[in-house]
Amino acid sequence: MSLDASAAATKPVRNGASRVPVLLPYPFQGAFDYAQPEALALEPGDVVMVPLNRRAEVGVVWDAPVGLPGDLATPPPPSVADAKLKPVAALLDVPRMPESLRRFVDWVAGYTLSPPGLVLAMALRTNASQPVPPTTGWVRSGSNSATARVTPARARVLQALTDGAPRNTAELGRAAEVGTGVVRAMAEAGLLVEVAIAGPAAFGTPDPDHQDPVLSPDQNTTAQRLRGLVQGRRFQAALLDGVTGSGKTEVYLEAVAACLAEGRQALVLLPEIALSAQWMQRFVRRFGVEPAVWHSDLGSKRRRITWRAVAGGEAQVVVGARSALFLPFPDLGLVIVDEEHETAFKQEDGVTYHARDMAVVRARLSSAPVLLVSATPSLETLANVESGRYQHLTLAVRHGGATMPGVAAIDLRDHPPERGRFLSPVLIEAARAAMQPPDGRPAEQVMLFLNRRGYAPLTLCRTCGHRIQCPNCTAWLVEHRARRQLACHHCGHTEAVPTHCPACNAENSLTPIGPGVERITEEARLTFPDARLLVMASDTLPGPNAAAEAVRKIADREVDLIIGTQIVAKGWHFPGLTLVGVVDADLGLAGGDLRAAERTVQLLHQVGGRAGRAEAPGRVLLQTYNPTHPVMQALIANDFASFMQKEAAQRRPGWWPPYGRLAALIVSADTADAADAAAQTLGRSAPSGEGVQVLGPAPAPLAILRGRHRRRLLLRTRREIAVQPILRRWLDGLQFPRSVQVDVDIDPVSFL
Repeated sequence: MSLDASAAATKPVRNGASRVPVLLPYPFQGAFDYAQPEALALEPGDVVMVPLNRRAEVGVVWDAPVGLPGDLATPPPPSVADAKLKPVAALLDVPRMPESLRRFVDWVAGYTLSPPGLVLAMALRTNASQPVPPTTGWVRSGSNSATARVTPARARVLQALTDGAPRNTAELGRAAEVGTGVVRAMAEAGLLVEVAIAGPAAFGTPDPDHQDPVLSPDQNTTAQRLRGLVQGRRFQAALLDGVTGSGKTEVYLEAVAACLAEGRQALVLLPEIALSAQWMQRFVRRFGVEPAVWHSDLGSKRRRITWRAVAGGEAQVVVGARSALFLPFPDLGLVIVDEEHETAFKQEDGVTYHARDMAVVRARLSSAPVLLVSATPSLETLANVESGRYQHLTLAVRHGGATMPGVAAIDLRDHPPERGRFLSPVLIEAARAAMQPPDGRPAEQVMLFLNRRGYAPLTLCRTCGHRIQCPNCTAWLVEHRARRQLACHHCGHTEAVPTHCPACNAENSLTPIGPGVERITEEARLTFPDARLLVMASDTLPGPNAAAEAVRKIADREVDLIIGTQIVAKGWHFPGLTLVGVVDADLGLAGGDLRAAERTVQLLHQVGGRAGRAEAPGRVLLQTYNPTHPVMQALIANDFASFMQKEAAQRRPGWWPPYGRLAALIVSADTADAADAAAQTLGRSAPSGEGVQVLGPAPAPLAILRGRHRRRLLLRTRREIAVQPILRRWLDGLQFPRSVQVDVDIDPVSFL
């Protein structure tokens, strides 16, 4: 396939047919040419069946990218002689892939240096794009009725069908009180005829006028500006920056209402779709029906129904995880990225992309506005606001007269926990006073936050000092006491907790070091024996139903003390919660992560924002050994903006993102020697020049992951220099053994 914008979608072939490019959902560098049979009138976007080697595969008729920058163009595969072309086998009864989605696939492939076919695999969703079997039922037939035997059971079936309305097998069996075998036998005898039944719509129609929201003057002003963006029907990026509890969701739902009024589709991306119970309640309250939902846990049937409903325009609003970006919207009129700062929007496996950034591209290609929403915007988004690329909308106060919580640090050097414990006496006293007010006030709810799953992050032998490590990764095994296991949170390896030290064989010498959320729960049960506890972590909330039940219990005041990991920072609204205690505020600051301070202040600010969202004022207590750290000072002063300005000032001089471009090359191999050799080969051929710098090679922080040895190089350039063409030239022609793999991560988020 030629990537020249002037190339045609089909080209003539000597035999009178046409040459048509078809992109397949595999890691090929581009589309393959096939012969178009004269009987098939194919257009770009058609979903077809084509031969590949000795099997048939689903692909999409492709066309040349239009408007794709040259530095993002993927080199085409070699052309095939006309005589060797195989014909397209069939045109499938599947909605045509919209041009905006085809261009999006090209863009993502070019930007991430991924094979276009791998990106297509996310958009095509072969299992989802298959036709949905029609719903069928039975009606009476006049044929053979004179000769077929009619038993009393069969007579009841015929009686149930006297109104002429078709019924499916199960429904008919219940109405006539017969088994399904009777119905099948009647069909074979010619007494019944199977017909298609028009089933109910897969999704209800959201009503933009279902319930007018009660907005404050500031909220209404912002909502009006958002409506104007949607009604403009053109691309524009905007940041909705509002303090926690300011009602950002209610405001941006007004943009969704405007999109519905325009007759276009809306997409809302959430970082944790499985934990969206409260969001769904707000949507139903505003529009009267639930939206379509898209995430990896959908069953295959629901996935097919939803994919088709989106492609046909029936699903007018979709709420989903990052993969929802690749759905076939025929007329996308609005894209919203809620909690845009969340690292969960970065896809780390397969095609590595950041859904926040690609959402902006998707909106631009659809001539639609995109809204990024957060109480703690990322520095990348703030830099785009500063440069004038994004509009900036703010909600500076909490809704309904609530005030921001007061934040204070507990210096653990002055107020240490008891030996073997992790809660400071100051935090314990504050929690007890909230749950059991001494002056007769109503009891309030308390949250303890620790961003670490399991019971303890390290298991140590007291006799020889041995630390139990994952056999596949350079990581300590985390004890999960409830499951009686040691687990690696990187590769999934698990093993039973040993009774003897693996190194010195000492019996009962292993001891847990440090706290996880399970250990804090154990301490809380001892400290607050009368409190009703609820643990919110990925281990205890495996899906949306469990999350919804947890939210209900908290809202109904069936819980006194919430203990959670980062899940509790995901935008929950708990009116009865007034105190948040952060067990280890220093946890995220360790290591050499570029964004460690930014992430820590975002996470702790979001966690603290759960407190005091109703009439009672809130408090946040940070347990820390370094209360003078800039992160702690920013949280105490509630001055997120100044902190981010200082963070920006530190990154600008060294071209660190967002003021420069960054790409990571991760070399992995079966042996350390092979990884070192490949990394050194890359290092010797590293590019150089004004505004270009390569750091490394060096062992990755996780030097062994899933049994493979890893080395890392970083390419850093000035903002105006694109990294993609540099990387292509760098990697072009380099040969590595089959056991060596080089992965490229544009705009890395994780540095492990």
